[in-house]
Amino acid sequence: MMSIRQRKEVKTTDVSEDFPAQEENVKFENKLPSGCTNRRLWTILSSTIGGTIALCIGLLTSVYLATLHENDLWFSNIKEVEREISFRTECGLYYSYYKQMLQAPTLIQGFHGLIYDNKTESMRTINLLQRMNIYQEVFLSILYRVLPIQKYLEPVYFYIYTLFGLQAIYVTALYVTSWLLSGTWLSGLLAALWYVTNRIDTTRVEFTIPLRENWALPFFAIQIAAITYLLRPNLQPLSERLTLLAVFISTFLFSLTWQFNQFMMLMQALVLFILDSLDMLPAAKATWLYGIQITSLLLVCILQFFNSMILGSLLISFNLSVLIARKLQKNLKTGSFLNRLGKLLLHLFVVLCLTLFLNNIIKKILNLKSDEHIFKFLKAKFGLGATRDFDANLYLCEEAFGLLPFNTFERLSYTLLFYAYIFVLSITVIAAFVVAFHNLSDSTNQQSMGKMGKCTVNLKPETAYNLIHTILFGFLALSTMRMKYLWTSHMCVFASFGLCSPETWELVLKSVHLYSPKRICIMRYSVPILILLYLCYKFWPGMMDELSELREFYDPDTVELMNWINSNTPRKAVFAGSMQLLAGVKLCTGRTLTNHPHYEDSSLRERTKAVYQIYAKRSPEEVHALLRSFGTDYVILEDSICYERRHRRGCRLRDLLDIANGHMMDGPGENDPDLKPADHPRFCEEIKRNLPPYVAHFTRVFQNKTFHVYKLSRNK
Repeated sequence: MMSIRQRKEVKTTDVSEDFPAQEENVKFENKLPSGCTNRRLWTILSSTIGGTIALCIGLLTSVYLATLHENDLWFSNIKEVEREISFRTECGLYYSYYKQMLQAPTLIQGFHGLIYDNKTESMRTINLLQRMNIYQEVFLSILYRVLPIQKYLEPVYFYIYTLFGLQAIYVTALYVTSWLLSGTWLSGLLAALWYVTNRIDTTRVEFTIPLRENWALPFFAIQIAAITYLLRPNLQPLSERLTLLAVFISTFLFSLTWQFNQFMMLMQALVLFILDSLDMLPAAKATWLYGIQITSLLLVCILQFFNSMILGSLLISFNLSVLIARKLQKNLKTGSFLNRLGKLLLHLFVVLCLTLFLNNIIKKILNLKSDEHIFKFLKAKFGLGATRDFDANLYLCEEAFGLLPFNTFERLSYTLLFYAYIFVLSITVIAAFVVAFHNLSDSTNQQSMGKMGKCTVNLKPETAYNLIHTILFGFLALSTMRMKYLWTSHMCVFASFGLCSPETWELVLKSVHLYSPKRICIMRYSVPILILLYLCYKFWPGMMDELSELREFYDPDTVELMNWINSNTPRKAVFAGSMQLLAGVKLCTGRTLTNHPHYEDSSLRERTKAVYQIYAKRSPEEVHALLRSFGTDYVILEDSICYERRHRRGCRLRDLLDIANGHMMDGPGENDPDLKPADHPRFCEEIKRNLPPYVAHFTRVFQNKTFHVYKLSRNK
C-alpha cells in the first residue's frame, strides 16, 4: 500500500457602473476628489489594484499547492515509476493516455491508438475519445511536442504544472465573482483567502492531480463569474455579446473535461428555471443560457464521436422541455397571486412530465444503459428500495458517496466561513422570499426587471442566481460528500460577497433601527478586514509550518510489483485485478487490462463484477473460466481486499460479492434469510494453500507482503 513517511534528513473596488446607485455609495463618492475625471482615475486605480491582487493571489495559491505536492512526495527526487504510482486509481489511467500520446512516433499514430485502443479492455477495441473525457491529455501532449521545452521540462512536470496553473485561474475566477457581486475587490480577497485556509474542504488537487474535476472546476468557476456579470441589468450590447461568448466557451470546456458535467449543469438549469418562474431574472437571458448548455453538450457529443450518454442526458431533455412548455403556456406571468401560483404548479408538472417522456424516448431509441448505475445508486441512497445490485452497493459503501460528515462544518467554522455563510444566506433567503412574493402578487404588469425596484426589498438578478446556486449545490454536497468541492468553493464566494455587500448591511441595520449610509460603509469594510486579520493571525504560522514539513513517497510493494511486471512478463500479457491497481499497471507497464476504474459503461461494469469473483466464494474452475473468457494471462490478488477491514461488515468488497451471488457473508452478524451458504471457500484465501484444484489452473509467479500474482494455465 502507498503511504507517506517523514523524509530523511538531506543536506541540501471597484463598484461597477451597472450597479443601481445606493445612498452609501453616493455619500462615499462625495468624499472623493471632485470632478468626473478624478472619479474616473480613482475607479481605474481601484480596478488596477484589485485586478493585480487577483492575479497575485491566484499565482500564490498555485505555487502553494504545488509546493505542498512536492513536499508530501518529494516528487522531484523519486523514480519515474514512483511518480506514476502516485497517480492513484483513475488518475493513473488518465495520465497513461498523455504518456501514450507522447510515446507515439507521430501524432497521427497517437490519435489512431486512442481511437482504436485494444489495451485498455482486453479482447475489445474501444474508442477512448468517445468513452472518456481525455481531450485535455491529447491537447497537452500536442502542446508539449510543439513547444521547445523538452530540454528544460519533463513531460510529467508539464502536466502537473498545467493543473496547478488552472488552480490559479480557479481562485482568480472565485475572486472576480465575489467582486462582481459585492462591488469591492475586498470581498474577492476574502473569498480567495477562505478558499486557501479551508483547503482540505475546497480542493484535493495536490493529491489527485489528473482527476477530471480538477480540469473542469476552473472552467465552471469562470462560467459562474460570466453568468454573474451577464445577469446585470442595462449591459451594453457589445458587453452582453462578449459575456455570452465567455459563458459559451467556459461551458463548452467544462463539458469537455468532465464526464459528470451534465449533472452539474442540470443543477444550473434548475436554478434558471426557479428564478425565471419567480420573475427574478430576465426570461430572454435564461433562454440564452438554456441554449448555451444544449449547444455545448451537443458539440462535446460530436467531439466524442456521438457519445450516447450525452444525448440521453436529463439536461438536454429538461432544457428542451422548459423551452417547449414556455411556448405551450403563454401568459404564465399574469394574474393574481393564487392564479399565478396555479399556473406555476401546472408549468412545473408539464415540464417534469415532458422531461421524463423525452428522456425515456431518447434512451429507448439509443438503447442507452451507460448511466443506469447512477440512478440505481440514487434510488438506493434515498431509501426508495433496498438493492442487492453490486454496482449500486459499490458506490453506497464508499465514504466519498456518503453523507457529508459533521466534522466538515467544524473545520469550516474554525475559519469563520460557515458562520459568515449562514449569516449571509439567512438574510438573502429572507430577501428572496419577499421579492418572490412581491413578484407573484403584482398582477398589474409583466414584471419587467426594471419594475422590481418598487419592492421595499431589492434582490439583484445576479445575487438571486448565486443564492439558488449555493442552495442547490449545498443540498448536493450534503447528500454526497464527493460533491462538496462544488459547494465549499462557492460558499467562500457567497459569504465574502454578503459581508461586503451594502444591501446585506442595509437590511440588517434597518431591522435593528440603526440604518445610516455611514454605518453601512463602516460595516461592509470593517467586518471583512477584521476577518482577514484574524485569518492571517490564526493560519499564517500553520501554513508556514506546513510548507516546511518534508515527507517522501513510500510504497515499496507496489514499486516491486511494477518492476517485476516490466521485467518478467510479455508486453502483450493481459492482467486482471482490482480497478484501482490495474490503472497503475497500465500506466507503469503498458500491459493490457481486463477492467479499469472508468465505470461509465454497462459492459465494463459486468466485466468488472466477473473479474471480482476472485474475491468471492467460487470454485477455481469457475474463476479460471471467467478470467480466461477475457483473455487473462495473469491475475493480481491483494491482501488488502481479500482480508479487508476498512469497511464495516456488509460493505467489504467480499460481502458485496457474496450478497450479489446469494451467499451468506463471513463473520458474526445477521444475514438475509434467503442467503445460503456457499458451496466453495473464498477463492483469494484458498488459492494460497496450493491445493491441487487450484494448482491445476493457477501458478504463483510473484508475491510480496501486499500482492500475489498468479499465471493462468491455458488448458480448458
